[in-house]
Amino acid sequence: MTNFTTVANDEVIEATKQALEANGFRVTVVESGAAAKEAVLALIPKGAEVFSATSRTADDIGLSKAIDESGDYDAVRPKFYALMGQPDKKREARKLGAAPDYVVGSVHALTQDGHALIASNTGSQLPAYLYGAGQVIWVVGAQKITKNFDEAEQRLREQVFPLENERSKAAYGVGTSINKLAFYYKEVNQGRVHVVIAKEALGF
Repeated sequence: MTNFTTVANDEVIEATKQALEANGFRVTVVESGAAAKEAVLALIPKGAEVFSATSRTADDIGLSKAIDESGDYDAVRPKFYALMGQPDKKREARKLGAAPDYVVGSVHALTQDGHALIASNTGSQLPAYLYGAGQVIWVVGAQKITKNFDEAEQRLREQVFPLENERSKAAYGVGTSINKLAFYYKEVNQGRVHVVIAKEALGF
């Protein structure tokens, strides 16, 4: 079985960075999760509308909390979940989550040829990631770099899914499933998606 927890070396990170940039992504490489958090917050103007998509990576480095609880931003996530709890407000919630000015989260794999793999149970983060958000920022630990799509999907099924399934059971009392899968080849709007790669293992 491939070890999907090993942090990629500098040569692989640099090659991945160049491939992502050739595909229309902006890329910043930092040394740690703490540095990644600061890099992301530096990209977001104070007062901006920001949706912090569900992400173990963003939660672990304190990024979700900084966006949702600091008062420095117009945080979408608290409003989104409040509306989703009201049957007559779900349409409003969907629209709110689909097209924020900024969305911050992560991906499940980056490939060395410059693509990203994102899996979801409900798909709630995908509209903003793929089209709706004005700016997309992903924080990605360098252990998520894979050779290609096949290895990225293998990483998802062998590494990410078992851990996320256990997290879901503990948090919600039910497991999860891989229901919706997006493979992001390129970004045609140059610079819309900014990938912050940390040289340490972050998230699943």
